[in-house]
Amino acid sequence: MPIKIPDTLPAFETLVKEGVRVMTETVAIRQDIRPLQIGLLNLMPNKIKTEVQMARLVGATPLQVELSLVRIGGHKAKNTSEDHLLAFYDTWEEIKHRKFDGFIITGAPVETLDYQDVTYWEEMKKILDWTTTNVHSTLNVCWGAMAAIWHFHRVPKYTLREKAFGVYWHHNRKPSSVYLNGFSDDFQIPVSRWTEVRADDIRKVPELEILMDSDETGVCLVQEKAGNRLYIFNHVEYDSTSLADEYFRDVDAGVPIKMPSNYFPHNDPENTPQNRWRSHAHLLFGNWINEIYQTTHFDLEKIGTQG
Repeated sequence: MPIKIPDTLPAFETLVKEGVRVMTETVAIRQDIRPLQIGLLNLMPNKIKTEVQMARLVGATPLQVELSLVRIGGHKAKNTSEDHLLAFYDTWEEIKHRKFDGFIITGAPVETLDYQDVTYWEEMKKILDWTTTNVHSTLNVCWGAMAAIWHFHRVPKYTLREKAFGVYWHHNRKPSSVYLNGFSDDFQIPVSRWTEVRADDIRKVPELEILMDSDETGVCLVQEKAGNRLYIFNHVEYDSTSLADEYFRDVDAGVPIKMPSNYFPHNDPENTPQNRWRSHAHLLFGNWINEIYQTTHFDLEKIGTQG
Protein backbone atom coordinates (compact mmCIF):
# COMPACT_ATOMS: atom_id res chain seq x y z
CA MET A 1 0.00 0.00 0.00
CA PRO A 2 1.22 3.54 -0.63
CA ILE A 3 1.74 6.43 1.75
CA LYS A 4 -1.12 8.88 2.23
CA ILE A 5 -0.10 12.56 2.21
CA PRO A 6 -1.89 15.70 0.97
CA ASP A 7 -1.96 15.93 -2.83
CA THR A 8 -0.57 19.49 -2.74
CA LEU A 9 2.35 18.78 -0.39
CA PRO A 10 5.60 19.46 -2.33
CA ALA A 11 6.85 16.00 -1.40
CA PHE A 12 3.93 14.43 -3.33
CA GLU A 13 5.29 15.25 -6.80
CA THR A 14 8.88 14.37 -5.84
CA LEU A 15 7.88 10.96 -4.50
CA VAL A 16 5.75 10.16 -7.54
CA LYS A 17 8.71 10.96 -9.81
CA GLU A 18 10.88 8.59 -7.75
CA GLY A 19 8.39 5.77 -8.11
CA VAL A 20 7.10 5.83 -4.53
CA ARG A 21 3.43 4.86 -4.41
CA VAL A 22 1.43 7.81 -3.10
CA MET A 23 -2.26 7.58 -2.30
CA THR A 24 -4.98 10.20 -2.56
CA GLU A 25 -7.53 10.52 0.23
CA THR A 26 -10.29 9.24 -2.05
CA VAL A 27 -8.47 5.98 -2.70
CA ALA A 28 -7.47 5.62 0.96
CA ILE A 29 -11.07 5.85 2.14
CA ARG A 30 -12.12 3.19 -0.38
CA GLN A 31 -9.72 0.66 1.13
CA ASP A 32 -11.34 -1.07 4.10
CA ILE A 33 -8.24 -1.20 6.33
CA ARG A 34 -6.83 0.92 9.13
CA PRO A 35 -3.74 2.80 7.93
CA LEU A 36 -0.83 3.09 10.32
CA GLN A 37 -0.77 6.56 11.84
CA ILE A 38 2.76 7.98 11.72
CA GLY A 39 3.57 11.46 13.04
CA LEU A 40 6.62 13.51 12.05
CA LEU A 41 7.75 16.23 14.44
CA ASN A 42 9.88 18.23 12.03
CA LEU A 43 12.46 20.38 13.82
CA MET A 44 14.73 20.92 10.82
CA PRO A 45 15.09 24.40 9.26
CA ASN A 46 14.38 23.21 5.71
CA LYS A 47 11.16 21.43 6.50
CA ILE A 48 10.24 20.60 2.89
CA LYS A 49 13.50 18.74 2.28
CA THR A 50 13.06 16.76 5.51
CA GLU A 51 9.45 15.95 4.61
CA VAL A 52 10.62 14.38 1.36
CA GLN A 53 13.42 12.41 3.02
CA MET A 54 11.19 10.93 5.72
CA ALA A 55 8.13 10.35 3.51
CA ARG A 56 10.32 8.55 0.97
CA LEU A 57 11.36 5.99 3.58
CA VAL A 58 8.04 5.73 5.40
CA GLY A 59 6.25 5.26 2.07
CA ALA A 60 8.41 2.35 0.87
CA THR A 61 6.29 -0.28 2.60
CA PRO A 62 3.49 -2.67 1.56
CA LEU A 63 1.37 -1.24 4.39
CA GLN A 64 -0.89 1.78 4.14
CA VAL A 65 0.59 4.67 6.12
CA GLU A 66 -0.92 8.06 6.88
CA LEU A 67 1.74 10.67 7.62
CA SER A 68 0.89 13.66 9.83
CA LEU A 69 3.26 16.64 9.93
CA VAL A 70 3.76 18.27 13.33
CA ARG A 71 5.68 21.35 14.46
CA ILE A 72 6.58 23.12 17.68
CA GLY A 73 3.90 25.68 18.42
CA GLY A 74 5.98 28.37 20.08
CA HIS A 75 8.84 28.41 17.57
CA LYS A 76 8.81 30.49 14.39
CA ALA A 77 10.46 28.78 11.40
CA LYS A 78 12.97 30.93 9.53
CA ASN A 79 13.42 28.83 6.37
CA THR A 80 9.90 27.59 5.66
CA SER A 81 7.03 29.84 4.63
CA GLU A 82 4.18 30.41 7.04
CA ASP A 83 1.75 29.45 4.25
CA HIS A 84 3.38 26.02 3.96
CA LEU A 85 3.23 25.49 7.72
CA LEU A 86 -0.41 26.56 7.94
CA ALA A 87 -1.39 24.38 4.99
CA PHE A 88 0.32 21.14 5.98
CA TYR A 89 1.33 21.24 9.65
CA ASP A 90 -0.43 21.02 12.97
CA THR A 91 1.18 22.21 16.15
CA TRP A 92 1.70 19.60 18.84
CA GLU A 93 -0.96 21.32 20.94
CA GLU A 94 -3.43 20.73 18.11
CA ILE A 95 -2.71 16.98 17.84
CA LYS A 96 -1.83 16.03 21.39
CA HIS A 97 -5.26 14.43 21.87
CA ARG A 98 -4.46 11.91 19.12
CA LYS A 99 -2.80 8.49 19.29
CA PHE A 100 -0.08 7.39 16.85
CA ASP A 101 1.33 4.01 15.93
CA GLY A 102 4.71 5.60 15.20
CA PHE A 103 6.23 9.01 15.79
CA ILE A 104 9.47 10.43 14.33
CA ILE A 105 11.32 13.29 16.02
CA THR A 106 13.95 14.83 13.74
CA GLY A 107 17.23 16.53 14.44
CA ALA A 108 17.56 20.29 14.93
CA PRO A 109 20.40 22.81 14.48
CA VAL A 110 20.71 23.41 18.23
CA GLU A 111 22.96 20.53 19.23
CA THR A 112 25.76 22.63 20.75
CA LEU A 113 23.33 24.41 23.08
CA ASP A 114 22.56 23.10 26.54
CA TYR A 115 19.09 21.59 26.44
CA GLN A 116 17.62 24.17 28.81
CA ASP A 117 18.91 26.93 26.51
CA VAL A 118 16.86 25.69 23.54
CA THR A 119 13.93 28.09 23.22
CA TYR A 120 11.37 25.31 22.89
CA TRP A 121 12.85 22.91 25.45
CA GLU A 122 9.87 23.09 27.82
CA GLU A 123 7.49 22.11 25.01
CA MET A 124 9.94 19.45 23.87
CA LYS A 125 9.88 17.85 27.32
CA LYS A 126 6.08 17.77 27.24
CA ILE A 127 6.14 16.13 23.80
CA LEU A 128 8.62 13.46 24.92
CA ASP A 129 6.48 12.66 27.96
CA TRP A 130 3.37 12.59 25.74
CA THR A 131 4.95 9.93 23.51
CA THR A 132 4.93 7.52 26.47
CA THR A 133 1.12 7.53 26.55
CA ASN A 134 0.06 8.45 23.01
CA VAL A 135 2.61 6.73 20.77
CA HIS A 136 3.26 3.02 20.28
CA SER A 137 6.84 3.38 18.96
CA THR A 138 9.09 6.44 18.65
CA LEU A 139 12.05 6.94 16.28
CA ASN A 140 14.29 9.77 17.52
CA VAL A 141 16.87 11.14 15.06
CA CYS A 142 20.17 13.02 15.66
CA TRP A 143 19.50 15.92 18.09
CA GLY A 144 16.02 14.49 18.65
CA ALA A 145 17.69 11.26 19.77
CA MET A 146 20.15 13.09 22.03
CA ALA A 147 17.33 15.10 23.59
CA ALA A 148 15.19 12.02 24.17
CA ILE A 149 17.94 9.85 25.62
CA TRP A 150 18.88 12.71 27.98
CA HIS A 151 15.26 13.34 28.97
CA PHE A 152 14.45 9.72 29.71
CA HIS A 153 17.82 8.40 30.95
CA ARG A 154 20.12 11.39 31.59
CA VAL A 155 22.65 10.15 29.05
CA PRO A 156 24.76 13.27 28.37
CA LYS A 157 26.02 14.65 25.10
CA TYR A 158 29.56 15.91 24.55
CA THR A 159 30.84 18.58 22.18
CA LEU A 160 33.35 17.27 19.63
CA ARG A 161 36.64 19.04 18.92
CA GLU A 162 35.74 18.99 15.22
CA LYS A 163 32.56 18.11 13.40
CA ALA A 164 31.88 14.44 12.65
CA PHE A 165 31.15 14.93 8.97
CA GLY A 166 31.13 12.39 6.16
CA VAL A 167 30.09 8.84 5.30
CA TYR A 168 31.48 6.29 7.74
CA TRP A 169 31.52 2.51 8.06
CA HIS A 170 29.22 1.15 10.77
CA HIS A 171 28.93 -2.27 12.41
CA ASN A 172 25.87 -4.43 12.99
CA ARG A 173 26.15 -5.27 16.70
CA LYS A 174 22.86 -7.19 17.02
CA PRO A 175 22.08 -9.18 13.84
CA SER A 176 19.15 -10.85 15.61
CA SER A 177 17.39 -7.51 16.18
CA VAL A 178 14.11 -7.13 14.33
CA TYR A 179 15.26 -3.64 13.34
CA LEU A 180 18.40 -4.97 11.63
CA ASN A 181 16.73 -7.73 9.66
CA GLY A 182 18.53 -7.95 6.28
CA PHE A 183 21.42 -5.71 7.33
CA SER A 184 24.99 -6.44 6.28
CA ASP A 185 27.66 -6.97 8.93
CA ASP A 186 28.98 -3.52 8.08
CA PHE A 187 27.57 -0.66 6.03
CA GLN A 188 27.99 3.08 5.45
CA ILE A 189 25.88 5.88 6.93
CA PRO A 190 26.16 9.70 6.66
CA VAL A 191 27.18 11.55 9.82
CA SER A 192 26.85 15.30 10.42
CA ARG A 193 27.03 16.51 14.02
CA TRP A 194 29.09 18.54 16.46
CA THR A 195 28.19 16.44 19.50
CA GLU A 196 28.07 12.79 20.53
CA VAL A 197 26.75 10.40 23.12
CA ARG A 198 29.18 7.80 24.40
CA ALA A 199 28.90 4.05 24.65
CA ASP A 200 30.15 3.94 28.25
CA ASP A 201 27.27 6.17 29.39
CA ILE A 202 24.72 4.14 27.47
CA ARG A 203 25.96 0.85 28.92
CA LYS A 204 25.24 2.18 32.41
CA VAL A 205 21.52 2.14 31.57
CA PRO A 206 20.18 -1.46 31.62
CA GLU A 207 17.17 -0.57 29.43
CA LEU A 208 19.37 0.55 26.53
CA GLU A 209 21.14 -1.63 23.95
CA ILE A 210 23.53 -0.50 21.22
CA LEU A 211 22.54 -1.92 17.82
CA MET A 212 24.94 -0.01 15.52
CA ASP A 213 28.19 1.83 16.01
CA SER A 214 31.22 3.09 14.13
CA ASP A 215 34.92 2.85 14.99
CA GLU A 216 35.34 6.48 13.90
CA THR A 217 32.16 8.21 15.06
CA GLY A 218 30.90 6.03 17.91
CA VAL A 219 27.33 5.06 18.75
CA CYS A 220 24.74 5.22 15.96
CA LEU A 221 21.59 3.26 16.85
CA VAL A 222 20.26 2.40 20.31
CA GLN A 223 17.14 0.44 21.22
CA GLU A 224 15.02 0.80 24.33
CA LYS A 225 12.64 -2.16 24.46
CA ALA A 226 10.68 -1.12 27.54
CA GLY A 227 9.84 2.30 26.10
CA ASN A 228 9.57 1.00 22.52
CA ARG A 229 12.00 3.69 21.36
CA LEU A 230 14.83 3.87 18.86
CA TYR A 231 17.55 6.50 19.05
CA ILE A 232 19.59 7.05 15.86
CA PHE A 233 22.31 9.69 16.05
CA ASN A 234 23.29 9.70 12.36
CA HIS A 235 21.47 10.52 9.15
CA VAL A 236 20.47 7.38 7.30
CA GLU A 237 17.61 9.42 5.78
CA TYR A 238 19.92 11.88 3.98
CA ASP A 239 19.74 12.46 0.23
CA SER A 240 22.79 11.80 -1.93
CA THR A 241 23.67 15.51 -1.93
CA SER A 242 22.77 16.44 1.67
CA LEU A 243 26.37 16.52 2.92
CA ALA A 244 27.45 18.45 -0.17
CA ASP A 245 24.71 21.01 0.45
CA GLU A 246 25.95 21.48 4.02
CA TYR A 247 29.57 21.69 2.92
CA PHE A 248 29.02 24.29 0.19
CA ARG A 249 26.67 26.28 2.45
CA ASP A 250 29.45 26.66 5.02
CA VAL A 251 32.12 27.35 2.39
CA ASP A 252 29.98 30.09 0.86
CA ALA A 253 29.36 31.58 4.31
CA GLY A 254 33.07 31.54 5.18
CA VAL A 255 32.54 29.04 8.00
CA PRO A 256 35.59 26.82 8.60
CA ILE A 257 34.59 23.30 7.53
CA LYS A 258 36.49 20.20 6.50
CA MET A 259 35.48 18.34 3.38
CA PRO A 260 33.15 15.46 4.33
CA SER A 261 35.13 12.23 4.76
CA ASN A 262 34.71 9.36 2.31
CA TYR A 263 32.07 11.24 0.35
CA PHE A 264 33.13 13.06 -2.83
CA PRO A 265 34.69 10.63 -5.35
CA HIS A 266 38.49 11.08 -5.29
CA ASN A 267 37.97 13.76 -2.59
CA ASP A 268 37.09 16.21 -5.32
CA PRO A 269 34.03 18.37 -4.51
CA GLU A 270 33.50 18.85 -8.25
CA ASN A 271 32.53 15.16 -8.47
CA THR A 272 28.95 14.04 -7.83
CA PRO A 273 28.62 11.98 -4.62
CA GLN A 274 27.30 8.42 -4.84
CA ASN A 275 24.66 7.16 -2.44
CA ARG A 276 25.99 4.09 -0.57
CA TRP A 277 23.44 3.99 2.26
CA ARG A 278 20.06 4.08 0.49
CA SER A 279 19.33 0.35 0.77
CA HIS A 280 20.05 0.24 4.51
CA ALA A 281 17.94 3.34 5.08
CA HIS A 282 14.98 1.57 3.51
CA LEU A 283 15.73 -1.58 5.49
CA LEU A 284 15.76 0.26 8.81
CA PHE A 285 12.55 2.18 8.22
CA GLY A 286 10.85 -0.86 6.69
CA ASN A 287 11.81 -2.99 9.68
CA TRP A 288 10.60 -0.30 12.09
CA ILE A 289 7.24 0.02 10.37
CA ASN A 290 6.82 -3.75 10.12
CA GLU A 291 7.53 -4.12 13.85
CA ILE A 292 4.94 -1.42 14.57
CA TYR A 293 2.40 -3.26 12.42
CA GLN A 294 3.10 -6.54 14.21
CA THR A 295 2.77 -5.11 17.72
CA THR A 296 0.44 -2.08 17.71
CA HIS A 297 -3.20 -2.17 18.77
CA PHE A 298 -5.85 -2.32 16.07
CA ASP A 299 -7.86 0.11 18.19
CA LEU A 300 -5.78 3.29 18.22
CA GLU A 301 -7.33 4.42 21.49
CA LYS A 302 -5.77 1.44 23.30
CA ILE A 303 -2.27 2.71 22.56
CA GLY A 304 -0.63 3.66 25.83
CA THR A 305 -2.81 1.33 27.87
CA GLN A 306 -1.92 -2.03 29.36
CA GLY A 307 -2.59 -5.16 27.30
